[in-house]
Amino acid sequence: MSGDLVPRAGDAAPMKADADNRYKAVQNKLKGLATALDDAALELESLWRSTRANADRTEEVSRDSEHADLDPKFVELTSNVAEALHGASRRLSTLHDSTQETATLTHRTQRTHAKLYGPLDDIRSNRRVKTPKPAFFNN
Repeated sequence: MSGDLVPRAGDAAPMKADADNRYKAVQNKLKGLATALDDAALELESLWRSTRANADRTEEVSRDSEHADLDPKFVELTSNVAEALHGASRRLSTLHDSTQETATLTHRTQRTHAKLYGPLDDIRSNRRVKTPKPAFFNN
């Protein structure tokens, strides 16, 4: 079926979670996460629209079946499927909204991180002398 959920090849975490907290590494991790969340939001919106359309169509089939005097058992089963699809559609909408909000916050975090630490990274990156590690002065 064209609506079957099939994992994409190469699906993995957007960025490796590790202990590398250098400025550019953190920026890359935030960018990867934000991109993955943006992509997920688009896919969730598509899935939500498809599920909602299937729910509406199944509801129509249930009504048509009832008007055609089909066995009430089948009318009820079709109606139950329509109700379940509507419920799934609502949950997908909520998940999409949460994903979109998280993506927006991740983009904002990346910009804030760049604003706060970018100038410091520029200074450290352009020095010819070796710079102490970040926690050196806290000891």
